[in-house]
Amino acid sequence: MNVSTAVPAPSSRPSPRSLRARDKLMRTAERLYAEHGFAGVSMRMIREAAGQRNNSAVQYHFSSRDELIVAILEQHAAAVERHRSRLVAVLEARGQASPREWIACVVEPGIEHHVELGTPSWYGRFLAQAVVEPGLREHARRAYTCTPSFQRLDRLHPSAGAGRDTELTERHAAMIRLLLVHMSADLETELAAGQATRDEAERAWRRLGDNLVTAVLGLSSALLPG
Repeated sequence: MNVSTAVPAPSSRPSPRSLRARDKLMRTAERLYAEHGFAGVSMRMIREAAGQRNNSAVQYHFSSRDELIVAILEQHAAAVERHRSRLVAVLEARGQASPREWIACVVEPGIEHHVELGTPSWYGRFLAQAVVEPGLREHARRAYTCTPSFQRLDRLHPSAGAGRDTELTERHAAMIRLLLVHMSADLETELAAGQATRDEAERAWRRLGDNLVTAVLGLSSALLPG
């Protein structure tokens, strides 16, 4: 009689325990990357900080460092997308958006996500590194801007269909992304260092959101025609 030695195929649906372990590894990695940088953190450090005894725990859930980072990016991007989708739906119901309203739909979803994360958080500093990492920057950009809500928002742009300069528009978008990402990382660092309460952190985030909308509106008025 032949005895099969094949390893059974893993279940297509991870167990709750496996999902919890995966989530803990992601949260631990995000914190370590935010505090020490991508180059300063090994898979072993993540495993040990997450309390995993299995030496291959990280590799079991993520085949590589970049896959782990992408998973963290996509988890946050999905949360931001939910916030933006609701805001865009309001503008779609009206059929138009003022420049300030349009910019608010770009800025506020990320701010709302920071608020719901509470303090301390590490997402802002993590994202600030991802957007300048050569192998990850394009994925980070696409995760946040190549989404259904952003495509819907683009159709509501006050100058949509007005023969926009593509190169200038892309440069303008890059400026906005860097401003939002790095100012958010800066505030997150301040709040963590100052041990702000949840209410204090929320007020600080909403104040930054208002400031960013005003700043981007000024940048847009100065850089883009019409």
